[in-house]
Amino acid sequence: MADLAERRRHLVDELRSEGIRDERVLAALARVPREAFIPGEARDDAYRNSALPIGEQQTISQPFVVALMTQELSLTGAERVLEIGTGSGYQTAILAELSAEVVTVERHPSLLERARAVLDSLGYGAVELHLSNGSLGWPRGAPYDRILVTAASPDVPEPLLGQLGPRGRLVIPVGSTTQQDLLLVTREPDGVRSRKLGPVRFVPLVGQAGWHPSEDWPTANGG
Repeated sequence: MADLAERRRHLVDELRSEGIRDERVLAALARVPREAFIPGEARDDAYRNSALPIGEQQTISQPFVVALMTQELSLTGAERVLEIGTGSGYQTAILAELSAEVVTVERHPSLLERARAVLDSLGYGAVELHLSNGSLGWPRGAPYDRILVTAASPDVPEPLLGQLGPRGRLVIPVGSTTQQDLLLVTREPDGVRSRKLGPVRFVPLVGQAGWHPSEDWPTANGG
């Protein structure tokens, strides 16, 4: 356990050196045990700064990407956050550390139940988890102060824009099956604005407002 804690601290120092500047985000990554969210032998690589497989052709996101996406949400602790793509539950736990409420949606039952079990075991039982198509968001709980999408879409899904509250911030990877940009979308009094944060590669956001399930999709390495 001491070795894992040391490796976690080293990873946090690495992320700081790579440009993550929000100390609250870095502190959250220092508290959350990433190894708990990784199945099987891949757990030995928990504190490598890379994406890792978690089953169902999905990945646990690269720690730098988790930190960057979380940082761009500009969380203060008072926000209601919608996460699209629960996956392993790791990003969910980071959001729970930094916000008032987290609602998360996952389309794979096996991943959702495993994430639920890990989150409960670590004391994140207040997170609201739903089995649903993420491209449609979770309208029952809208509006949200922040929305974070952990899968790539061909464009920003209209259902998610419709669930973003005033002054809200949405972070999402958008692009083709081979090249995507991470976008920060903000709802301002004069309309919706977007800004590119850098190139990424994520698994697809599958569903009515995302990609068709039969789309040919290469292996993700940045999501």
